[in-house]
Amino acid sequence: MAETLRLGVAVMGNVASMSLYAAPITTFRRVVRNKSTEEFSCIPYIIGLLNCLIFTWYGLPVVSYKWENFPLVTVNGVGIVLELSYVFIYFWYASSKGKAKVAMIAIPILLVFCIIATVSIFAFHNNEHRKLLVGSIGLFVSVVMYGSPLVVMKKVIQTKSVEFMPLPLSLCAFLACSLWLTYGVLIHDIFVGGPSVIGIPLSILQLALHCKYRKRGVVKESNKGDLEKGNLEKVELCELGNGGCGKECDNS
Repeated sequence: MAETLRLGVAVMGNVASMSLYAAPITTFRRVVRNKSTEEFSCIPYIIGLLNCLIFTWYGLPVVSYKWENFPLVTVNGVGIVLELSYVFIYFWYASSKGKAKVAMIAIPILLVFCIIATVSIFAFHNNEHRKLLVGSIGLFVSVVMYGSPLVVMKKVIQTKSVEFMPLPLSLCAFLACSLWLTYGVLIHDIFVGGPSVIGIPLSILQLALHCKYRKRGVVKESNKGDLEKGNLEKVELCELGNGGCGKECDNS
């Protein structure tokens, strides 16, 4: 029964996490369509990539005992592919300054992972110590990853708009954190469940901001549409008043 419960939670955690990793697809469709990264930040995706790399490594038999953490390998393996895609797209459409920023963050992070993997293989000779090293670093990186949306949340509060903090991302983050915390408790692994202790409150805060500022964003767009409609009607009236000759009206 306990094994079935662990398996069920792991499967649901995988689905929620894959949804979390896939949620930014809508954001990057917009980036590709507009050929601009606008005000979106690259930091969450780069930190997310490092997190996926570390926990994929943590779940492999090189670090863990055999395939005891196989669910981590499957979900984070998919995460690596998606996060790499996001970083590449962001880099492609970013300004020159944005490209430099991506390179300055991504290259050192990839080097850090290579160092972690190398040290875990050659400096430690048993799974217990390797798990302690990789898991501790993974725990720290996960906390940073869950904390990275704080930058976006600050912008939300300043602008009173959730335009650059997609709701699917916040919702999937809450579900994934809740499930992985449960799974970590069931398998008695602090490195698996620990990050969610930070992730759950932060994702709840994001959802609260959505509830607070979502309607304001809708009203703003509605007012913008009404303004555009009013300007159009004003132009049409001006044209009629000028006999359709295309003369401009006095804005005063």
